[in-house]
Amino acid sequence: MSETLYSVERRKELLKHMIRQLNAGETVDSVRETLVRLLGTVPYEEVVQVEQELMAEGLPQQEILKLCDVHAQALRGHIEQPADLSVPDGHPLNVFQKENEAITWEVTALDKLFSELDTLTGDAAAGQVFDDIRKHFFALADVDKHYLRKENLLFPFLEQHGVTGPSTVMWGKHDEIREWLKAGSAALKELTAEVTAEDLSAVVDFALRPASNGAAEMVMKEEEILFPMAWEKLDESEWAQVHQQTGDYGYCLIEPKTEWQPTVSLEESDDRGKPGRIRLSTGTMTEKELAAILNTIPFDMTFVDKDDTVRYFTRGKERVFARSKAIIGRKVQHCHPPKSMHIVEKILDDFKAGREESAAFWINLGGKFVHIEYFSLRGDDGEYLGTLEVSQDLTEKRALAGEQRLLTYSSQKTGEGHGQD
Repeated sequence: MSETLYSVERRKELLKHMIRQLNAGETVDSVRETLVRLLGTVPYEEVVQVEQELMAEGLPQQEILKLCDVHAQALRGHIEQPADLSVPDGHPLNVFQKENEAITWEVTALDKLFSELDTLTGDAAAGQVFDDIRKHFFALADVDKHYLRKENLLFPFLEQHGVTGPSTVMWGKHDEIREWLKAGSAALKELTAEVTAEDLSAVVDFALRPASNGAAEMVMKEEEILFPMAWEKLDESEWAQVHQQTGDYGYCLIEPKTEWQPTVSLEESDDRGKPGRIRLSTGTMTEKELAAILNTIPFDMTFVDKDDTVRYFTRGKERVFARSKAIIGRKVQHCHPPKSMHIVEKILDDFKAGREESAAFWINLGGKFVHIEYFSLRGDDGEYLGTLEVSQDLTEKRALAGEQRLLTYSSQKTGEGHGQD
């Protein structure tokens, strides 16, 4: 046991040393040669652990990002895979794998077109090559859905198992690829069918090739590191939750032909609710947390149930209209002056009948611009549950202009408190 632990720690220290060598300027080939000679193959989980430990030891995240592709090249083909990675058809991980096959196909097509473009000389029009590059590059941009599902569905569950490296490093690489895809798409849209091979080659080198290479490297990192780890760490109940939410983000380049059926129910899989926490469809909160949220949002809300009875109102710091607990249990019609009673009745009747879903008003009140909106509340089956009144003082927001991208606290605007440099 102690010998095994020693060999693992020794291997990880050697791997760290090699990554630091890359950071110091050593070539990929020289480091790969040392890797093969000393380590042979490296278990995939150790690669992730080393990245996490390097960040914990102070190596900046940006340095890890810069080194990510380089050390991935050095490790290519030398990462030890688990013996069994047989994933059922339609399973969320199987969908990721199928998408990677489609991504690889697009990348391969682009690489061939880039090579073909290199053979064109002079001012010859790129013609068909340009059209084909546009087609495959715009298709590759669909990879964003693949990354979104990783970031929002897969990473959270891995983090619950203590695996934080992928969400830190891979997310940063996703954003780099997105920037190349965005820049490349914008450049391609500006070119015309009469573009010269020279101009098209400039766009390829500027953004298209980096985007394509980045997507290819990410496929390798997923197949050799991320997916084996996810398959080992996540249980079926967690995969069931990933499967349930996949439709929120959509699929990349493919549509699964098989619908995976987990053996656990969605109710069984959602085990995050604990005693004292209110379970909602998208998470849990304590009553204290829920009250704090409702009373912090920058507008007033009043809930009227399906029988027109006032059941709840928020108590924010700056109320638009006065409210007291005396209105709880009172019919909403009695909470308005007689002159507006017919409007209240009209809104409620239309909401209950399903003719309308919202009604908005805006008024000037004591020098403030106030927006008031009523929303029909319905269950999943369309049943009318009641009406929500939302009031907000929009005076300051209405006066906003331009942009604010730097961190500025509201206290700074009044000369109070301290902001960040």
